[in-house]
Amino acid sequence: MVNTHRKLILNIYCSAIILPQICTCSQFTSSSNDQYNENPGVFPVATNGEPFPWRELRLPTKVIPLHYDLFVHPNLTSLDFVASEKIEVLVRDTTQFIILHSHGLEIMNATLQSEEDLRYKKSGEKLTVLSYPAHQQIALLVPEKLMADLRYSVAIDFQAKLADGFEGFYKSTYRTLGGETRTIAVTDFEPTHARMAFPCFDEPLFKANFSIKIRRESRHIALSNMPKVKTIEREGGLLEDHFETTVKMSTYLVAYIVCDFASVSGTASSGVKVSIYASPDKWSQTHYALEASLKLLDFYENYFNIHYPLPKLDLVAIPDFESGAMENWGLVTYRETSLLFDPKTSSTSDKLWVTKVIAHELAHQWFGNLVTMEWWNDIWLNEGFATYMELISVNVTYPELQFDNIFLNNCFDVIKSDSLNSSRPVSKQAETPTQIQEMFDAISYKKGACLLNMLKDFLSEEKFKKGIIHYLKKFSYRNAKNDDLWSSLSNSCLESDFTSGGFCYSDSKTTSNTLTFLEENVEVKDIMTTWTRQKGIPLVVVEQEGRLLKLRQERFLNGVFRDDPEWGALQERYLWHIPVTYSTSSSNAIHRHLLTSKTDTLYLPEKTSWVKLNVDSNGYYIVHYEAHGWDQLIAVLNQNHTLLRPKDRIGLIHDAFQLVSIPTDVLKIVYSVGAQTTEGWNYLLEQYGLSLSGAEKNKILYALSTSKHQEKLIKLIDLGMEGKVIKTQDLASLLYAIARNPKGQQLAWNFVKENWTHLLERFELSSFPMRIIISGTTFHFSSKDELQEVKLFFESLQTQGSYLEVFQIVLETISKNIKWLEKNLPSLRNWLLISI
Repeated sequence: MVNTHRKLILNIYCSAIILPQICTCSQFTSSSNDQYNENPGVFPVATNGEPFPWRELRLPTKVIPLHYDLFVHPNLTSLDFVASEKIEVLVRDTTQFIILHSHGLEIMNATLQSEEDLRYKKSGEKLTVLSYPAHQQIALLVPEKLMADLRYSVAIDFQAKLADGFEGFYKSTYRTLGGETRTIAVTDFEPTHARMAFPCFDEPLFKANFSIKIRRESRHIALSNMPKVKTIEREGGLLEDHFETTVKMSTYLVAYIVCDFASVSGTASSGVKVSIYASPDKWSQTHYALEASLKLLDFYENYFNIHYPLPKLDLVAIPDFESGAMENWGLVTYRETSLLFDPKTSSTSDKLWVTKVIAHELAHQWFGNLVTMEWWNDIWLNEGFATYMELISVNVTYPELQFDNIFLNNCFDVIKSDSLNSSRPVSKQAETPTQIQEMFDAISYKKGACLLNMLKDFLSEEKFKKGIIHYLKKFSYRNAKNDDLWSSLSNSCLESDFTSGGFCYSDSKTTSNTLTFLEENVEVKDIMTTWTRQKGIPLVVVEQEGRLLKLRQERFLNGVFRDDPEWGALQERYLWHIPVTYSTSSSNAIHRHLLTSKTDTLYLPEKTSWVKLNVDSNGYYIVHYEAHGWDQLIAVLNQNHTLLRPKDRIGLIHDAFQLVSIPTDVLKIVYSVGAQTTEGWNYLLEQYGLSLSGAEKNKILYALSTSKHQEKLIKLIDLGMEGKVIKTQDLASLLYAIARNPKGQQLAWNFVKENWTHLLERFELSSFPMRIIISGTTFHFSSKDELQEVKLFFESLQTQGSYLEVFQIVLETISKNIKWLEKNLPSLRNWLLISI
């Protein structure tokens, strides 16, 4: 299939819709209509056996929606719903049919009214409805051609069962404390499930306004994207809620819920009402979410310099929900575990998760809702930005949660999959609903966020922020694609800044789509296309020769090595524009270089003993140090590890894990240094659980035991006793290692004394592990008090019938330690005084 890339602009209500890449065959000109009339055999067959007048997965753009008037009446007893809609459409080119999405809906009636019919209140013309389930499409055939530049109203009556799964308009249940099962009805439309709830133009480009009415029982409430305007009483005691008309938005952001939930509310600084909804028994768990939402909403309004455009924001905890949350505009839905927080039972990590998810979904109210990607191949513009904004917003609003460390782990996590040949580019063609759904993965969320963070570090935070504000303001209520973002980041002038001549002036200097970087003009698009259009992650190989710094880039492939026969083919045509940063021993400055070729050589301004690339691990690449590079960094770590930033130390650990040209003794040192920070220690523990190498596990376990935090050492011992993460067979060597740590000496010995009976349940008294445990936790003692304490403990064991030769060996060893100190301590003190 041949694609033509055209940008078509149509003014509607004084705003622009930018249309997507369209297949030539889907440009239904008059000749295309004639082709259908003359040769229907080239088209698919509808369910009734007639030709279906459209053969593409993407909808034609001859007819576009302007406004939906949607009525829905769910029955929570019979678990179905009846509904009707009127869609105001604009015809852009003459046509004899309208193609809509519809999936699993029973269409009962469809009529069409022209502007003249509406003006004179004439009844509509009945339409023939054809269905083509393979593409989840219906065709409305009209008696006479629809004329270009005219508006029409399409009325459709339909019904369906509430879905059993988690997509479309589905049922969800929960149990009360009294044991009663209650049912609610909720929507979840992203990416292609609005068509399961109402016939629509279910593609992100077709933005429209929505007026929604919901009929319900009096024991329920109804929620939708906008505030309720009024409630009307209907027959049989039913109530009908009418909601304000929405702003212009895509179908996947439409939402409505019928439930019996309770809420807590507050008001943001800008006057927006924020409410948290949950089942009545869980109402007490909504208060933290309200606090966080208010804080984060205030932050985003200030950061983006754009007011949240709706009058209210509801966050609802759904008992049955597939993903973590969904950013429906004004009515955000969550898993209960992603929104509710119980101070009595929830942990700090639970609090972090709730805060993170709220931050993500609120960021979507701007990235995704206000500005939406043209098509799902660029879903990363939504998800990558929202994930990136978690870092920015949580760091400011809840600095105590130390979200920096979580974000870094996100980047490390996605590198694992991105370094496989089975990975995919960030921006990838996706057509079918299945292909679209597959785009919601770690590449879109995590890699997208990490690339944005790298770009922010490259451009500077101020320039990056100004650029994304420009992007949001320029494309508000519209759709955008990759290139639009790169253009905004290169040229952050707003439309209001332009002079009549079409130029933007900033500080009396013209700006363009290029940036000046190190006295060279750089295109953001040129840089970022290498990251979004090709899969994988680069490896930067660095070698220092005096004041020369030689750089080489290649594709990093996990498990594929240079001497493997397939290595060469997998490297072909891969080249990134890599924003390299580095620090040296000679200054605290962060040096920058854009590596745009396979190899390059830099000249260091002064002599330096070591060079560390990828400062603060902001770059999305792995670094390998050739020649003496690793040795030089190890020497720094041994001398004074604080000379390297915490994230740099973590980055060394991470890269060491990824690179198999590294010696094992180097790994042990790198791991041990990394274990001195909380984030490094947690990362190593996670890697311990994932590693399949016994030798590597031993090195990691040793490194973990060198922590200076006793609570971490206690956690290791507990894990060893539990036997799941750390096997019980390794408990003896673990206790031995902890006892070698000054912070763990007394801790290990106290554990042995207090848990002797439990240890005997796992090991025989005379076994090798027990002998290691006894000697390994006491060999360092060197005082008479410690000797007496150990002696009394051994005597208590002897009275119980337990005796080992190792008891006597331990006592003799401690006695020798005491004598050696008594003899040499004065000399040691004198030597220390002279050295000082």
